[in-house]
Amino acid sequence: MEQPDDDRTLRAAKRVLGHIHEVIGADFPFELWDGSLIPPQPSGGGLRLALSADALPRLLRSPRLATLIDLYARGDIDPRGGTLFEFAAKRPAVKTRSLIGKLDKRLVASCAWQLLFAPSGRSSATNGRGRAGPGDQASGSKKADIAFHYDVSNDFYRLFLDPDLLYTCAYFKDWDTDLGTAQADKLDMICRKLRLKPGDRLLDIGCGWGALICHAAEKHGVTAVGVTLSEEQAALARNRIRERGLEDKVTVELKDFQYVTGPFDKIASIGMFEHVGIDNHDDYFRQVRRLLRPRGLYLHHAITRRGKKDLKAFRRKRPEYRTLVRYIFPGGEVDHIGLTLTHLEANGFEVHDVECWREHYARTTRLWAENLMANKDAAIAETDAARYRLWLAYLTGVSLGFQRGTISIFQTVTSRRDKGPSGLPPTREDLYR
Repeated sequence: MEQPDDDRTLRAAKRVLGHIHEVIGADFPFELWDGSLIPPQPSGGGLRLALSADALPRLLRSPRLATLIDLYARGDIDPRGGTLFEFAAKRPAVKTRSLIGKLDKRLVASCAWQLLFAPSGRSSATNGRGRAGPGDQASGSKKADIAFHYDVSNDFYRLFLDPDLLYTCAYFKDWDTDLGTAQADKLDMICRKLRLKPGDRLLDIGCGWGALICHAAEKHGVTAVGVTLSEEQAALARNRIRERGLEDKVTVELKDFQYVTGPFDKIASIGMFEHVGIDNHDDYFRQVRRLLRPRGLYLHHAITRRGKKDLKAFRRKRPEYRTLVRYIFPGGEVDHIGLTLTHLEANGFEVHDVECWREHYARTTRLWAENLMANKDAAIAETDAARYRLWLAYLTGVSLGFQRGTISIFQTVTSRRDKGPSGLPPTREDLYR
């Protein structure tokens, strides 16, 4: 953090932050670049939000969420003395409009004038760390978008995922279950929902590092095909298949699933649908149906948002959603569960079961965030400090979103519609044995 050239800048920062702290009633102080705390606190650590000399001037010049994220990534805004979860728990409940109404406008204006023209020590750009612009629409799973997120490096993902590198929601039979066990239980549940049996031909769309297809072949005797657009994932998945002696049962293809040859008895899509984009949903489901035999089962596992009064209102993205797409998931877009079911039925599927896993994903992403924090030094060595901070904020924010219910996730079991019986058991008792 840099020392400002003008002490007046420091005095202005202290005045305005002291006033803001009083108005919002924050439970932690601000720490300025000279080490002072606003308001003054007894020594001994504790939560505090550190600000560099660059932070307030840049926020005044460009008062956007993207600026805030950029400052955080650079370390110009630095939560200290605790985790992001702890800061979130103490976040002031004041809404922006209410805050503005309570501020002393004259005091803020006088301090802002001094801060606005303070010299900035850095450029205002992130040098392309965010790939897509805030207004970009989903791209339909383009290879470049997938690579941006998943080809960070396999070693980076190993720092926070389970040993099998499952980067999707785990399934907790008990909330104290460890991550590896919960992920293994998730694979078992998926296989049970698909009613896999020896001889079945299974397709995993977006197979990641190959955990599901290997598990299904070993435990259920299926022949499995996985497809991914990530070269890093495909390479590791193929190594695992060779190591486990599954070359005659399992293959991984580096291609878009629309170029796969069917038919398949069962198809799974676990955490891939978020990359497709709402405008491409009909094409996606038609392609899944084309690859599936009549009454074959399709398991759809995807994140959702809350529904709105109409699709236009639903697609109006909040600033934090745009920021997530820009910095972490270029091309990403999620729908609501009602839209998912509508598109499935409209494209030739019968819906048999819908199960919410929201709290499971809140727990999963929290464990990922805690693992990443525990491996901070290794993560920075593998990527860089800015990317580590962005991913930590992303995992923490997503966990809090699932915890609060602003986002959710559902597993939906369907079959390719045909006349007559579905072929499924009369109850779901076998799923929860």
